[in-house]
Amino acid sequence: MSNNKRKTKVTVLFMQFSIIFTVCLIASNILETKQMMFGPLHLTGGLLIFPISYIVNDVVCEVWGFRRASVLIWTGFVTNFCFMAIASLADAIPGAPYWDNEAGFHAIFGLTPRIALASFISFLAGSFVNAYVMSRMKISDQGKRFPLRAIVSTIWGEGADSLLFFPLAFYGVLPDDELPLMMLSQLVLKTVYEVIVLPVTIRVVRWVKKYEGEDVYDHGVSYNIFAVFRK
Repeated sequence: MSNNKRKTKVTVLFMQFSIIFTVCLIASNILETKQMMFGPLHLTGGLLIFPISYIVNDVVCEVWGFRRASVLIWTGFVTNFCFMAIASLADAIPGAPYWDNEAGFHAIFGLTPRIALASFISFLAGSFVNAYVMSRMKISDQGKRFPLRAIVSTIWGEGADSLLFFPLAFYGVLPDDELPLMMLSQLVLKTVYEVIVLPVTIRVVRWVKKYEGEDVYDHGVSYNIFAVFRK
């Protein structure tokens, strides 16, 4: 098989990771409507599942490289956009006269354009930052210290995500002194999440590399996020 064909080949295992990735994104949007507090920490329900998307991103970038991670991220973005667009349409259509759950449905699926835009921008920024850091560190580390790459890339990616999402979505809505605490809480807890599941992530990466016969180093790759399918 030629190198170009190998670069564009999509395996069943990669497709399965893509499904997990997109499901986590869509589910996190729904769970984000749940506001929670643990002591002084202000959290959302999305914390329960959204970090999994970063773990999948780490696995894909580590095994298949930045270009394949870009395909994953754009696939997640498009499917998430389609879901939110359809959910918004369903929310805008008046309910049946006998249906008395209009307010509840709107509370979950009636995302304001501001929050939707914040979600799209922060997701793209955070995911691509995560993949970029993973890719560059793998080259500089010559493939060693995957646990460090996974944690550092998460800090950068989740940091970019939180830094963009919360001000874009909630500035002027929440008290100004609450935003930094919420951003820091999300970053710390998502990083802790990554550390807790890291032993599982390491085993998954090793197994996928062996199963797929892939361990890509991004020498000479373009980090232009719009050049996903460039040969």
